This record gives sequence, C-alpha cells and structure tokens, in this order.
Amino acid sequence: MRFAKGHGTGNDFVILPDPDGQLDPSADLVARLCDRRFGVGGDGVLRVVRTKAARTEVDGGQEAPEWFMDYRNADGSVAEMCGNGVRVFVRYLLDYGLASGPELAVATRAGLRRVREEADGQLTVDMGGAQVTGEGSVELGGQRLDGLAISVGNPHLACVTDRPLREIDISAPRLLAADSPAGGVNVEIVRITGEQEAEMRVHERGSGVTLSCGTGTVAAAVAAAVSAGDWQAGRERPWTVHVPGGTLAVTPSVTASLLTGPAEIVARGELTSAWLTRASERAVMA
Repeated sequence: MRFAKGHGTGNDFVILPDPDGQLDPSADLVARLCDRRFGVGGDGVLRVVRTKAARTEVDGGQEAPEWFMDYRNADGSVAEMCGNGVRVFVRYLLDYGLASGPELAVATRAGLRRVREEADGQLTVDMGGAQVTGEGSVELGGQRLDGLAISVGNPHLACVTDRPLREIDISAPRLLAADSPAGGVNVEIVRITGEQEAEMRVHERGSGVTLSCGTGTVAAAVAAAVSAGDWQAGRERPWTVHVPGGTLAVTPSVTASLLTGPAEIVARGELTSAWLTRASERAVMA
C-alpha cells in the first residue's frame, strides 16, 4: 500500500492514493496509520479517490468534480471536512500531475470545495458559508469558558478570551451543553491580538490537540468578527489567525468563507506487507 505524508501549518496527514476506489480502510487501520510511534503518524488520513469510484453520495450533480477527499480523523472516525486537509489534498493532486491548476474543485462530505493556487504557492479554499448556530460552554482545565456554536461544514465551539492561551489547558475539553452534537465538536480558544488579528488553539474531535485546524481558524475568525461587531454589521474583512503551526488568512462570510495558507508534501513511501499483516491481525484480535 503506497502512502504520502503532508501537512498544512503543522496539521499533518497520511495520504492514501486510491484513484480507482480499491481500498476500504477500516477505522482500526486509520488509527494505526496515524499512530506516531507504531505507524506513520498524523492527525488524520486523506484518501485520494475519484468521485465516481468513492462509493459515496456527493452533492454536485453533473458538476461533481473528478476527485473526492475521503477524510478520516486520527481515531478512525469519519469527518465531514478539513480545511488544512483539503489544501494538502490539492497540493498532492497538483504536485503529482493528477489535476491541473490553478483552480479546481474537490468533492467532500460537506459539499464541493473550490481551491485556487496563488502565485506564491499558497492555496486558497472557498470553505462555503459559516453559520453561528447558537451559544455554548466548555470546561477546560477546571475553568468554564463560554463561546459560540459555529458550523463550517462541521461543528465548532469557539471561545474568545482575554487570557493568554498558553495558560488554558485544552487537552480534555468537557462540553457543558446537554444537546451537544453526536461525535462532539471541535473546540477553539481565541484571543484577539490586534486589528483584524487573532491567535487560536484547538482541540479537534477525533484527533485531540493539534498544531492547526483549517475549519477551526474559520470558526475562530467568525468568533473574532462577532466580538469586533463585523459579523452583525455584515462586514466581511480578512483576519490573520496565528496557530502553533503557522499563520493562516481567513475572510469569514455567511456565503463564502475564504481560507489561505501553505500546504506541503513531505514524503512518499510504501507500507510494508509485514506491517499491514500485523495491523490486520491486531484488528481481528481487538
């Protein structure tokens, strides 16, 4: 089984090229691939498969694009969308001649995502509309933080705080709302650091604390825009969002949120048959 490794601002992924849909990775195999000691290591898995071979219903009709991003979290659970992941996905397609740029569309479980390669090599994704769906609260390290429930094709709880983010333990968030979505939500803590500038830390459902989260930076920018009064006034202004793995540019919008950042393919390789056999045996024993 061939694989590649890539990252977007430190949010790293194992890439499984499967153009003809011959692979059906189990949740256990995905989790073992993402294991940083016994596997390749990553925050998730990107399976690169043609839409017609994906055996997944894609909303797009006759305009359904050629490629489908089958994204799985590090624990093997299926996810709707990954903003850093879709940039890495497109970088893989472009670098290895599977698609031509500078613009192309990718099918995801959250709908179509259009991606453009910029002159400096960064990639801009139209993440679709972001929605503030309500309010919520979370317990982090024994303290309660209130935030906004935000959908970016997947669920988030973004909490704006004045405290230095390094002082807040986000390793084990406990949602305090009784009606939390099945599977949980991604939790972001956000601190506004300047004019149209913020920093963010994230705990991703199914992956834990990561160095970056593309959809999370959009949610963070929405929460910051609400705090600044832009969201209520309908002003769509760009925000610079700093994460531990780098910096992303976000223009939050109710119709077409834009996310711009780098994506890099680090390596390609091949999983050994012995490792795959042991992984299969462990899955059976489990």
